[in-house]
Amino acid sequence: MQTPPMYHAGMRALQDEFDSRRLADRLAEKLLHSRFTAEDRAFIEAQRCFFLASADADGFPDCSYKGGAPGFVRVLDEQTLAFPSFDGNGMFRSLGNLRANPRVGLLFIDFEKPKRLRVNGFAQVDTADPLLPLTVGAQAIVRVSTHQIFPNCPRYIHRLQLLELSPYVPAEGLAPPVPAWKAFPEFNDVLPAGDSAREHG
Repeated sequence: MQTPPMYHAGMRALQDEFDSRRLADRLAEKLLHSRFTAEDRAFIEAQRCFFLASADADGFPDCSYKGGAPGFVRVLDEQTLAFPSFDGNGMFRSLGNLRANPRVGLLFIDFEKPKRLRVNGFAQVDTADPLLPLTVGAQAIVRVSTHQIFPNCPRYIHRLQLLELSPYVPAEGLAPPVPAWKAFPEFNDVLPAGDSAREHG
């Protein structure tokens, strides 16, 4: 699959308008890489969430929040990471997009010690991935082959403090609570077969 350039014509036009082309080129020269470093791995695997950008076959975008316990995103090798898809609302907007268009962008942010890292690549969704039985609560595993990894300046990251992990995050030996919306009559009768929330309707 063709790897896109760091900057396209639209980006270049704005860089020229604001006289930042030299700066943009220097940032790419010094910071852009295509293989995970040990520092990248440690940062990614310590995060409790990330933001996932995807697009459908026609290029219409979607952005999704993905959360879990630290380590729910794994860096498998120098150019591959994997993350689980947990039970959601059944729309499969992100994963459906990835089946139609594998191009993907991930944004990892540490809000407590402001830092962020972008990862762009090509994604593959697998409902029979070998990591599936090793990942509590996963319905599928998404593997991302990277082509661009680069940090961003953290100056506009608001400093936030974690109060607690979501009680819905899958954990070994613990049954997560039933989301309130699944018990609503307008949704309960159309839940997937086998969804434990059916009995709460």
